[in-house]
Amino acid sequence: MKKTYLFSALIMIVIASAFIYSFQKTEASSHREAPLTATDPTADNTDVYAFVPADNPNNVCIIANYIPFQEPAGGPNFYPFGTDLIYEINIDNVGDRQPHITYQFQFSTTVANTNTFLYNTGQVTSPTDPDLNVKQTYTVSKIMNGATVYTSGALPVAPSYVGGPGHSDPNYAGPISMPDYQAIMNASIQALPLANGSVYCGQIDDPFFIDVGAVFDLLKIRPGAPGNAGGGKDGLAGYNVNTIAITVPKTQLTNLPIPTPATDPNSIIGIWATSSRRTTTVLNADGSRTYTGAFQQISRLGSPLVNEVVIPLSNKNKWNASKPVDDAQFLPFVSTSELAGLINTLYPVTDDIPTTNRTDLINVFLKGVPGLTRRPQDSLTPSEQLRLNVAIAPVAFASENRLGVVAGDNAGFPNGRRLRDDVYDIELKVVAGVLLGPPFSTGINAQLGDGVNRNDKTFMSTFPYVALPFDGFSDTHGQITGVSNNGGLGGVNNPDGFSLGQNYPNPFNPTTKITYSLNKADDVTLVIYNMLGQMVRTLVNERITAGVKTVEWDGLNDAGLSVPTGTYFAKLKTSAGVDTKKMMLVK
Repeated sequence: MKKTYLFSALIMIVIASAFIYSFQKTEASSHREAPLTATDPTADNTDVYAFVPADNPNNVCIIANYIPFQEPAGGPNFYPFGTDLIYEINIDNVGDRQPHITYQFQFSTTVANTNTFLYNTGQVTSPTDPDLNVKQTYTVSKIMNGATVYTSGALPVAPSYVGGPGHSDPNYAGPISMPDYQAIMNASIQALPLANGSVYCGQIDDPFFIDVGAVFDLLKIRPGAPGNAGGGKDGLAGYNVNTIAITVPKTQLTNLPIPTPATDPNSIIGIWATSSRRTTTVLNADGSRTYTGAFQQISRLGSPLVNEVVIPLSNKNKWNASKPVDDAQFLPFVSTSELAGLINTLYPVTDDIPTTNRTDLINVFLKGVPGLTRRPQDSLTPSEQLRLNVAIAPVAFASENRLGVVAGDNAGFPNGRRLRDDVYDIELKVVAGVLLGPPFSTGINAQLGDGVNRNDKTFMSTFPYVALPFDGFSDTHGQITGVSNNGGLGGVNNPDGFSLGQNYPNPFNPTTKITYSLNKADDVTLVIYNMLGQMVRTLVNERITAGVKTVEWDGLNDAGLSVPTGTYFAKLKTSAGVDTKKMMLVK
């Protein structure tokens, strides 16, 4: 029989489960998931991904992201990696819950001109450009069983994306800080020593996607349960993170010269990322800080579920400082799922999803999936790691199923984690009992989701596979409210103004919707331009009444012909001024 609760009890359960049992995964997996890392974003590991890439199936790509919720316009200091931290990617290729391979990263910052507030003093075309005033470099060391195999020289970090071609509006005559960020990213991809793969460190679009606003509004599903038909709002759209990404041959990570069949446990590796800070910080009178003592781990992330949905608030900082070898102490929080009881209450699911003795959750997240990601030792010694069977062949990017193993795609989560895997939807379904069989594996239990099924930007098909970051100038979070006296975009707050919203979806194929608003009736033109500034399509050219308006562009030009893949600009012109938004058509 379905549990019932008084309203006050329900609110108490919602709040307790959302914050104490940490549904904080909804802030992009591990964004601000623990009390200490919430106040130390430079150390906050937000997500870890590990997968065999389709374009290079002999390699493994591992991505560790840090510094959550980066507002692209957050200058002048933007978002450097911490120079007082050690960032590490750890790999257990034996199954004893110990890091037998560690890639260790340490960062340094140089400032060319300390007498200016500017991050860059001119146009930047590479990570080593003299006009990039604040530069970061890093060294990467590979450590095997406690011994350093190599340490690289100083490698360049891709800078924060100040401003790019998205503001190529004829009414704005200012310089473009970074006209080709893709070229900057490409120049920042470096070879690892000894021909052991490639590495990239720098800013990227946050690849996680979820309806943060709905979930934190008492765990709502915005379009209504079950949430499998879209309609959610990606609360991380438009935000960036910093990434550490490596791609290395499988033979560098497994215990065998050549990866074996998927049935061999030696093909399974466990992965987690950490950050560590020195134990003592001294605040000096001149505003500087001095760091001494040994390094202490303060952030840890492998699988994107356990710390966020399972570990209670009282243990979150402890979990972040712990190691997989000590994870038996957290086992009770996995086997008894308060979140399952919350789902019973909030959603019209099958009655009585089990809340205790959840061996299915233990198997998936602490022991590995039998026959896929479980090593013999895992049955006896559970530990939280992102497990990847490197012998499972990847599928083509276009054929990836966002629900991974739950949908029969064994190359996806929880066999590692790909960028396109919809981890939040998978987690809801698993906690709702889809792995327990009927009746929990059918009906609404198997359909639960948040209505957000993809990232707001298109991922690349080659290393580092992520999407380009948003730039600060054409940042979608701001709103232009008026024009300056010279007709350019500027600082007059015009109460009779207008606004042009970012098109949705973006990227799109074949259609997208463009929304704009008018505070008064006005003569309006809304025109699509290509990268060369050539007019492609006139969508609006008439007098429009006040209010919010939506126009759809079908990817055709004025002649009715389909336009090619590329970047386009929607330009809105009213008597109050002009605004432009960048769009991406992908076919």
